[in-house]
Amino acid sequence: RLQKLKEMFISKFGSAPKFYARAPGRVNLIGEHIDYCGYAVLPMAIEQDILIAVEPVQTQVVQLANTNSSYLDFSTTVNNVQINKTKPQWHNYFLCGLKGIQEHFGLNNPTGMNCLLDGTIPASSGLSSSSALVCCAGLVTLRANGKTLSKVELAEICTKSERYIGTEGGGMDQSISFLAEEGMAKLIEFNPLRATDVRLPSGATFVIANSCVEMNKAATSHYNIRVMECRLATKLLSKSKGLDWKKTLRLNDVQTKLGVSPEEMLPVVEEVLHPEPYSTEEICKCLGISLEELRAQILTPNTQDVSTFKLYQRAKHVYSEAARVLEFQKICSEAPANALQLLGELMNQSHISCREMYECSCPELDRLVDICLQFGAIGSRLTGAGWGGCTVSMVPTDKLNMFLKNVKKAYYQTDGQRLAVENNSLFATKPGRGALVFVEA
Repeated sequence: RLQKLKEMFISKFGSAPKFYARAPGRVNLIGEHIDYCGYAVLPMAIEQDILIAVEPVQTQVVQLANTNSSYLDFSTTVNNVQINKTKPQWHNYFLCGLKGIQEHFGLNNPTGMNCLLDGTIPASSGLSSSSALVCCAGLVTLRANGKTLSKVELAEICTKSERYIGTEGGGMDQSISFLAEEGMAKLIEFNPLRATDVRLPSGATFVIANSCVEMNKAATSHYNIRVMECRLATKLLSKSKGLDWKKTLRLNDVQTKLGVSPEEMLPVVEEVLHPEPYSTEEICKCLGISLEELRAQILTPNTQDVSTFKLYQRAKHVYSEAARVLEFQKICSEAPANALQLLGELMNQSHISCREMYECSCPELDRLVDICLQFGAIGSRLTGAGWGGCTVSMVPTDKLNMFLKNVKKAYYQTDGQRLAVENNSLFATKPGRGALVFVEA
């Protein structure tokens, strides 16, 4: 693959690349939609990745090309990077990483580059291809400008810079992309960012299956509305408990200030919030503020027009999911005889909560989870933002080949469109290593 990339680079730019950078995609084993609420998540890097061949150049121009001809070439001057939020095209994710590094170092005279990108992560599949591209671009810019940073610093810069495109992510994707180690999943905690190795039990393999429903989270309001619902639930819960609600930003902050566990927050949610959706008027009344104050101080530009919010369901999901992550880690470290059964059960509960409480599944994902469980998965759930994308299933290694065959038949071979992409859509994966730069020997 590297040789092929090098040859394409030479034919495109007329000279050879000086170095290559790679950043992997990821699959989140458990802990969906809780990173931006301040909670730990449990992802692993996958073997699929973004690979960029790079040649620093004397001109202050960045030229971007892609081995996939459906992604158009793009060039811009490095001194005036404009990121278009309205159309999240591939090059804008590269520009996020570029701009993040430039701003961090205050680079007045950044190096121009020729870059050729090759990606093996299926796009819009919930395996974090866009964050891998931001991370890879950050790494490329760092190297081309002769700067150094720790992996943790890089992850934090890339998390912030991806927000230039309008995605209010929590930092899981960038962290695992940089901090992953071969053979390990990671418990990733935030504020401050830290990663702890989680050794997965032997005897099972993780299988990713793409529902073939594309979901682009930067182009959708679903994701940003969920972020806001969690923020509003935080405000109402903290006000009802006599906390300084204006300064309390995330559901995790409420739990920490009350000095209880995530599970112990579930009865608090029952007591304070009602299952019916809240109107903006009711939220204002609960907080004792005007609609103008709500819009100016709490709602983001992309949630100004939303008239109702589901707070009870979102908070229930977040607190129960946060508890499942800690339980998952505990089972992996204690490794009881029935570890696989227990982990599978947590994955199944997670999917039900994503479907019922967070409403981030879709009929195809639910069907795919059912098929995977029917053909021998011990646990199966949606992974990534949801509303399309992939499922991750834990399958006994000795049943793997039969499982792949049956799922292929039941989900992919019944539909012409899915059949066309089945090779990239159903695969077993091992925990892979994090982002790196390598130079031609």
